[in-house]
Amino acid sequence: MSHIKSIGAGLYSDLSVHFGADVTADIALPASPDAMAGWAALFGTEGAPGAATFSRITNVRTYPSFGTPANIVKVPVFGAKTSQQVQGQADAPNLEVTLNYIPSLWAAGTVLGDAVQDGVVHAFRFTLANASPADYSSTAASGLGQIGNSQMFWLGKIEALLVNPQLTDANTATLTLSAQSEFYGMFTTAAI
Repeated sequence: MSHIKSIGAGLYSDLSVHFGADVTADIALPASPDAMAGWAALFGTEGAPGAATFSRITNVRTYPSFGTPANIVKVPVFGAKTSQQVQGQADAPNLEVTLNYIPSLWAAGTVLGDAVQDGVVHAFRFTLANASPADYSSTAASGLGQIGNSQMFWLGKIEALLVNPQLTDANTATLTLSAQSEFYGMFTTAAI
């Protein structure tokens, strides 16, 4: 049974980051990164940094495109009316998330605030969901296993947080993430 079978908005989509027990240590790829089980073990409980805990990046206004872009390069050919397309190496996409900015969530001394430009590799999870889960843990008993969803994982860094003050609307911020690994998934889970 597949997850999404009709057109709709991913209203309950989520971006989460796993820090590990030591927030200053890089996270390594799971032993089997092409299987969801290793990734799901990192996102067991939302909370303070720990072995299977994660923090959600909330108040997201817009998400970027996730995944690996096409690896096509256009090459001009002498005497031809059009250029040829050949296979090249795909570049990681720009991962810029627009947030409704709440300063207390990103202040110095908070888990997310201290992760900006810390140079540490973290595990990230993007969840595409059309229904509201009881919580965003990767467990079948209570969290995302209770609703149909699709999840993508990668290793990356929180590179920058650029605040965009607004005079007529909500203050926003642009959160820039970098990809330090391939993208794994979409792993699709049907509702139980």
